[in-house]
Amino acid sequence: MSLDRMATPQSSRHSSRSSSTPKRIHAIQVDSVQRWMEDLRHMTEVECMCVLQSKPIGVEEDAGQGELIVSGTTGAGGDHVTRNNLQTLLKRALVVSTELGKMFQRLEKGRWQRVHSTAVRTNCHVRSLVHEYGATRTTPSEMQKYEKSLLEKCMELTTITERCLHTEDEYFLKSMKEAIHEILTDVSDSFSQMIDMALANEIQILIRQMEASDNVYTIGSAISNLLSLTQDGPQLCSIIAKEGAVVVLFKICRQDCFSSLYAQALRTVASICCVEEGINQLEKVDGILCLADILTDESCAEAARAEAAAVVAQITSPHHTSTQHLASFLESMQDIVTALIKLCESASCGEVFLLASAALANITFYDSMACEILLQLNAIHILLQACCDRQRVDTPYSKDQVVTILANLSVLEQCAPEVLQEKGIERLLLLLGEKPTSSSPSEGAACERVQQKAAVTLARLSRDPEVAQTAIQLQAVPRLIELCRSPAERNNSDSVLVACLAALRRLAAGCPDSIEPSDHQQLIKPRLVDSFLLCSNMEESFV
Repeated sequence: MSLDRMATPQSSRHSSRSSSTPKRIHAIQVDSVQRWMEDLRHMTEVECMCVLQSKPIGVEEDAGQGELIVSGTTGAGGDHVTRNNLQTLLKRALVVSTELGKMFQRLEKGRWQRVHSTAVRTNCHVRSLVHEYGATRTTPSEMQKYEKSLLEKCMELTTITERCLHTEDEYFLKSMKEAIHEILTDVSDSFSQMIDMALANEIQILIRQMEASDNVYTIGSAISNLLSLTQDGPQLCSIIAKEGAVVVLFKICRQDCFSSLYAQALRTVASICCVEEGINQLEKVDGILCLADILTDESCAEAARAEAAAVVAQITSPHHTSTQHLASFLESMQDIVTALIKLCESASCGEVFLLASAALANITFYDSMACEILLQLNAIHILLQACCDRQRVDTPYSKDQVVTILANLSVLEQCAPEVLQEKGIERLLLLLGEKPTSSSPSEGAACERVQQKAAVTLARLSRDPEVAQTAIQLQAVPRLIELCRSPAERNNSDSVLVACLAALRRLAAGCPDSIEPSDHQQLIKPRLVDSFLLCSNMEESFV
């Protein structure tokens, strides 16, 4: 195992504070019975509409809960309607997508009656959606083309599947199966593109509302609606970014009169920047310089600085493949790193510390200069002191960020004396014993990362003979052996096992007498891979 710079990616914004699954269309998470009641009107049989030649049933003027009651009204009521439109659009799109998925499955099984009935339902749902949306909005011309083509393909799908009901000719059905599959694929693609355009059209309304208004409440409501939409997955975040939301949000963050909206706006930016389009937009408007200004302005509210740290953590996440934004980031890195470590020191709660430390952890992966800056700013003292403060470091997630920073700092030789001075070896040994307090899989994974990185940090620091001697005196060897031999102690994690074996071998190299002969024979003398295989197959602790 290489003991050079850690390469374990830090959790991005979406994984640390919200979870979003990268599906194209997301169900709205509500009470299951309530969800069933809401969806019932969309999911019921709609063959009766065929009698009306697939004409949708009209929405009454006083229908307060219509499928797509869309209004161009601005202000608090208008954006509330826009948000409801977007949520309704997503729900209706989910219904149609579900029906299309069923049709693909039934087509493969040759269940022609079911294929036709599903095609009829899909046709009716699509026509209803198109009619209601077009009746209340000025539909863009490009979108109208997709609507026309989609409606024609849906009708063709209904017609051709009906033909298959009246024959048992296997050759004919086989040829029709291929044709239907092709049409169905076209319908799915056209529908996805049409929904993307409709969503973009609605998002533009929110963005125009932010641009045109000078009312804090109105702008705040629009930002809140955008933020809620970002939780529906990367697909929607990409649309939001392409429509220019990041540009407008940074305009707000550059105006003193909207200082009360900074935190909310930056939280939305961080969510949008889970996709590359968001980061590209941030770069175009010199967003990093704006983030640096907010972070270094101690007169800004702590919440705003914490959300600025969240944006930094998001755009520097190793999960992103693009590094085009690094050039401008490096120019401001000194100021940003300085502000972030100060925020860690003064954080009033665990969430603020988590966001600031996550940003620092990600930055230390980029350039050794960040580690040198942190050492100059007495970061080891600040971080280890924070670990003793339950108000700031209160979860395995925060400890994960701290130990990541320490692991990357430990690459530098001048780090070892400072860790010794701050009694950091004792803290690392405590982190080796990190255990989850609940059955949450994410918490268990965070504890594993803490153990693994604590072992890696200990191994790196033990290049210094004084550190190795101190670790041995503090009983590091028995704890590392226990982690190697007992799968339960390391939560059956192979990465923790490898890190502990590496740390144990580093300590044994400096102080061979600290290892018992039997342990030396099994854990030190063989090749690392052989010791790993031996320990990973153990079901019970031998200690």
